[in-house]
Amino acid sequence: MEAKRVPPARKDGRIIIHFDYDAFYCSVFEAKNPALRSLPFAVQQKQIIVTCNYEARRRGLHKLQLIKEARRVCPDVIIELGEDISRFRDASKELYGFLKAYSWSGKVERLGFDEVWLDVSDLVDYNMQLLNPHLSQSFFQTSREDPMEGFSFDASGLAGHAYPPDWKQHSSSESVSDLTMRMYLGSHLAQHMRHQLEQQKSYTSTVGIATSKILSKLVGNLNKPKGQTSVMPPLAPSGDDLGNAQTFLDGHEIGEVPGIGLKLAQKLRDFILQRPAAFDTGLVYGGTKQNVTVVDVRCHPEVNAEMLERLLGGPGSPHGIGFKVWCLLHAVDDTEVSQAKAVPSQISIEDSYIRLDTMPELLKELDGLTRSLMRRMRIDLLGEEDVDKEEATEDGTLIRAPTPLTSKRWLAHPKTLRLTTRPRSPLQPDGTRIRSFKRISHSAPLPSFVFGLSESVDALAERLVREALVGMFRKLHPEKSGWNLSLVNLAVTNMAETAGESKTANGRDISNMFKRQDDVLKDFRVREDSPESLEEQPDVVDGWDDDGELADDDRACCSECGLQIPAFAMLAHKRFH
Repeated sequence: MEAKRVPPARKDGRIIIHFDYDAFYCSVFEAKNPALRSLPFAVQQKQIIVTCNYEARRRGLHKLQLIKEARRVCPDVIIELGEDISRFRDASKELYGFLKAYSWSGKVERLGFDEVWLDVSDLVDYNMQLLNPHLSQSFFQTSREDPMEGFSFDASGLAGHAYPPDWKQHSSSESVSDLTMRMYLGSHLAQHMRHQLEQQKSYTSTVGIATSKILSKLVGNLNKPKGQTSVMPPLAPSGDDLGNAQTFLDGHEIGEVPGIGLKLAQKLRDFILQRPAAFDTGLVYGGTKQNVTVVDVRCHPEVNAEMLERLLGGPGSPHGIGFKVWCLLHAVDDTEVSQAKAVPSQISIEDSYIRLDTMPELLKELDGLTRSLMRRMRIDLLGEEDVDKEEATEDGTLIRAPTPLTSKRWLAHPKTLRLTTRPRSPLQPDGTRIRSFKRISHSAPLPSFVFGLSESVDALAERLVREALVGMFRKLHPEKSGWNLSLVNLAVTNMAETAGESKTANGRDISNMFKRQDDVLKDFRVREDSPESLEEQPDVVDGWDDDGELADDDRACCSECGLQIPAFAMLAHKRFH
């Protein structure tokens, strides 16, 4: 048994930064109206406070509080409706693009609307080679191409807070480990980005810096808002010392660990407690009354990777889930920060309900969710392209107009439509209801008519509900009555990118390639000169003979498309491929 309990090996070679925008929904409104920052302000969805700013929290408000309760606690609170999430999505995309501009590797992963991971290992390693011997006078280069783009910083110490809090900063005369110095650089880059985000976009953020995704996400919570924290070495266990990574993670409730979702956390709590964990009652949401920490699970004598596989595995569970959780319990997370994608992997819309148990109510909700889904698809999956417009000259010749028209095209076509519901458990004899988080889903091919741009969103949504979703719902709930839903989710998945320039695109956009060809080859165009200007020139000029034809010796065939191209222009032409 002891051999099976050997902790997994650590790999602490990366520098990962996690951004969490402070009170994001509130910040979107405050960016438009800065006066709200100094006032108690909250955002409402249905009858719940979904978030509130820190001034409101100081006065006793909190997330998931009933509106009635919030007004009683803080009568002067200002509340804005946040049912329309398009403004939050647009702000999230803008901020994501701002942070992504700092990445060299493209490893920038968004989680929800308000969180972003960046793997900046390459950026840090590059600047390690540029360090000034006088560390306090260092310069951090943020652009590969421009050595003048960046910021000055003091590389002899850490920017922001450290974990553990009593971690001692080294004096300038002491030598530090390679990982410690890389954490220094990562912390200064994070601080620079955080300040630029506030100055240029008016959004504050909380940041965590670590060698893995889970540690960077969790450690930022130690100094909220507008703070940053780094998990400092030594990270690996040594003798009786667990290392800073394990010590930090051990005190967290098992459900707080990224990668251990709601269902897995429930199973782990039930195993440790030997009974189901009691839940707080609430309107829609609720938390456990009893905490089971990472150390409770990790140090349980029966827990090892094989036992976790038996406990957590089964239908629908990924292979190796036991070993993955075993690693997470030991603060080992080798999960890569995903490459930035041109299109999302899926688009999902959902809503929760106190009671949804009649077909007319369901159809109304499906219609609203489908409209939102269609709008999301058009925002996230439609791109613009220039379309050549021809104009006639006085002699009737058609020429390309100087200003092309702009048209919309789909960047990707999702292939699958998924409907998910969460049935509410029936009432017990004593009138109580067992809390259930079980979801059931049904998927079907997404009808092609949803990609039509000539019809309105409303018309397409109505047709999708009538022709697809009602039938899918009947497969999930064959009974005509008796069901009661607490959640409905609609999603389009299985994205197939169309031709384009991104790495994940399905082929290259040939039409766009030829449209750009004139611009790239403009310096190689043949111009007709007067006879006098050619008298002193040789028979062949720049690959063309005196008849205006390409000299045979200078012809070249492009290996990509087979076109005959002047040899001197081949390099420019191959930019298209």
